[in-house]
Amino acid sequence: MPSPIKITRLFADSTGESHFEDIEIDMASVQYAPPAPAVDMSDPTATSQLYWFRFPEDWEDAAHPSPRRLIFVVLEGAVEGWTSKGETRVFEPGDRLLMEDTTGKGHGARPVDGEAVAMVIVLAQEN
Repeated sequence: MPSPIKITRLFADSTGESHFEDIEIDMASVQYAPPAPAVDMSDPTATSQLYWFRFPEDWEDAAHPSPRRLIFVVLEGAVEGWTSKGETRVFEPGDRLLMEDTTGKGHGARPVDGEAVAMVIVLAQEN
């Protein structure tokens, strides 16, 4: 069985405080595009939109919840994010963040050393 991929999850607890946690996404070897060799894939995740996102170099916000559940992938530059409890992480190209803090005190963010570019994938609403 292929090893899982690691991503960071941002969520709000029952008191509204935001937190980071490291989680793993299970993978399976799949013959996705025959005759190409098998690749490692996760189960599908329903999405509704994709955005290209640019942080100007002087952009900063102290606290805001995520507007919806989404996956944030840094493509260029770096973005520093922090929780309402003050924990900080820097996300660099290739880093993946599952943002689920749609309620509570939210998180802050800013680009590090110039502008940053990310891809934002909005997850479909759960029923």
